[in-house]
Amino acid sequence: MCFCGREAVVRTSWTLANPGRRFISCPQKGLFFYVKGSRCRFLGWIDPPMCARSMLIIPGLLRNINNANYQVARLKMCLFASWLLFVVVWVLFI
Repeated sequence: MCFCGREAVVRTSWTLANPGRRFISCPQKGLFFYVKGSRCRFLGWIDPPMCARSMLIIPGLLRNINNANYQVARLKMCLFASWLLFVVVWVLFI
């Protein structure tokens, strides 16, 4: 239970200081936002702190995954646009 009386939930931190580290916090949206006049700052770590090397590697891996997903989405849009252009040209000239 958190300080405001709600059931605490497990979340994952993606900050540079604690990448991939799990913690429990208030179920309200955000960690330190005002909710109905009260400010619940409940926070408890589940996982132990990571070594310095893993804190350097994990954010880089996450950036690489995000960049790859962005490139895939961009290629899909280009493929769609090329097929659309092909259909338009084919309809106009046939």
